[in-house]
Amino acid sequence: MRRGLPSRSQMIAELIRHELADPDGGEAGGVLAGTITLIYRAESGRVRHALARVQSEFLPEVISSQHVFLEEDKSLEVLLVQGSAERLRGLCDRLRRVRAVQQLKLVTTRSLLPPLHAHGSSEPEQPPVRRRASA
Repeated sequence: MRRGLPSRSQMIAELIRHELADPDGGEAGGVLAGTITLIYRAESGRVRHALARVQSEFLPEVISSQHVFLEEDKSLEVLLVQGSAERLRGLCDRLRRVRAVQQLKLVTTRSLLPPLHAHGSSEPEQPPVRRRASA
């Protein structure tokens, strides 16, 4: 088989999983987890600063990022993200507007990370208040 899967039924199951995880075909308001992979030319610090500024506008969605330098003054960055399909698409759109970005790919799944913070709320989740035991 083409993708290294032993049977057609496994290939069809994989295609269905990919289709269900697609943020464009997903239900409105559903939360997705995934990665955004960027390749960009890093001629100056301005490009990395512009990318960091966009990411800071999406702090609830950007869990972490990993950056490596490639050959020929290129960089690869992978963002671990979680949020609504609409917010993740918005993040991708904003990152694409940074002039030096050459490639961008969003890959998502409906399986979620454990709750890190409340999605859809403007305030971060507060830890439970501990009360002293009365004597």
